[in-house]
Amino acid sequence: MAIEYLGLSEIKGSFIVIEGVQGAAFDEVVTITVDKKENKRGRIVEIYDERAVVQVFESTENLSLHNTHTRLTGHPMDMSLSLDILGRTFNGVGEPLDGLGDIAAECKRDVNGKPMNPVARVYPRNYIHTGISAIDGLATLIRGQKLPIFSGNGLPHDQLAVQIVKQASLGEGSDEKFAVVFAAMGIKYDVAEYFRRVFEESGVADHVVMYLNMANDPVVERLITPKVALTAAEYLAFDKNMHILVILTDMTSYAEAMREISSSKGEIPSRKGYPGYLYSEFATIYERAGILEGITGSVTQIPILTMPNDDITHPIPDLTGYITEGQIVLDRNLHGQGIYPPINVLPSLSRLMKDGIGEGYTRADHQDVANQLFSSYAKVGEARALASVIGEDEMSEEDKKYLRFGAALEQEFIGQGRDENRSVLDTLAIGWRLLRMLPKEELDRIDSRIMKEYYGGENGSL
Repeated sequence: MAIEYLGLSEIKGSFIVIEGVQGAAFDEVVTITVDKKENKRGRIVEIYDERAVVQVFESTENLSLHNTHTRLTGHPMDMSLSLDILGRTFNGVGEPLDGLGDIAAECKRDVNGKPMNPVARVYPRNYIHTGISAIDGLATLIRGQKLPIFSGNGLPHDQLAVQIVKQASLGEGSDEKFAVVFAAMGIKYDVAEYFRRVFEESGVADHVVMYLNMANDPVVERLITPKVALTAAEYLAFDKNMHILVILTDMTSYAEAMREISSSKGEIPSRKGYPGYLYSEFATIYERAGILEGITGSVTQIPILTMPNDDITHPIPDLTGYITEGQIVLDRNLHGQGIYPPINVLPSLSRLMKDGIGEGYTRADHQDVANQLFSSYAKVGEARALASVIGEDEMSEEDKKYLRFGAALEQEFIGQGRDENRSVLDTLAIGWRLLRMLPKEELDRIDSRIMKEYYGGENGSL
């Protein structure tokens, strides 16, 4: 039964305190009526004795201690769901932004989700095609994986996210149902319009669900947005047996919102001022990716985060790296050279890649080509360091080949057009063409059988 309380005992920023509360629960949604006409929503974030602290989603500007009626709904925040959400755009708490009206609900779900039983999880297999060689070839995204993109301010992570949404698929010949859930937190209006316009113009909007939390929206909404997006993804994946790719940008905005709210509550800060529970909050989001036994669908995550000062040891990328299964790192030096996407392949990896590529998934030579490209590109760094000391003219012919190989890899393999959708076979063919720039005896990471079949034959060439 819903209970209503008259008046407040305290207002502090986005928080209000209610006295004499009976039977309240943590995370319970409340509705707040101001002067009997203006309605706001909030959720209970703290309870002690008969006092409840409520976090208000909207502004607390018009609230006073005497003109407010607070009604406890008796349930946590939930959202309406049906297949009609495909092709729609919502705000950070799941309310329509596209003017097409409310969703005709097939069901309602708690946005906090339910924890997946570890025993019921199925090990991720099969790859998700992105059309980007540096990802598909060297850090392959696997269904059910969580693979973050580590970026920095000014780097083209928004453009990369858009390209992934436009090009992502389950591979050639797949007839399985696939969709994208795209959630953006703390973005400016022009960026939101860019996302909407590109998705519509490219014709992919009908299988994309968008949740947009704007920079001028209440900070507390930012904490709800990824949970709302993942609730929609879980419904589509586990109820409708679809394969769902979730893109969350920018998790740094989410963490900064958490730091701001934590500071408002007077909590003791941890590293860099972030709350001590930042790790567990990240885990509750990232661990909602996966595949469940007996269900066809899957939830795959690509969280995007901007590293403050490009510091990969900062708490946000540091804690993310503990939870996720690899990372894709964008590099400022490559970006400065005009290479797009500026993916630094050496610190980038996909820990589940080996289980979703190769014969029966992509092609038998995929793992060997990736290993050799990694190994050879690592030697490029040594050759460049040597060139900076003694000059390129004094280097051996072999070292010069590595310098040419490195430049070609960055320009032709890592670099590609913003609308260029490469197949895995095209990616592998480019890899083989680049490896042929090196002496054959240097290709020590490739099995002799693979070398015989692909090095000089038609299978390895464009």
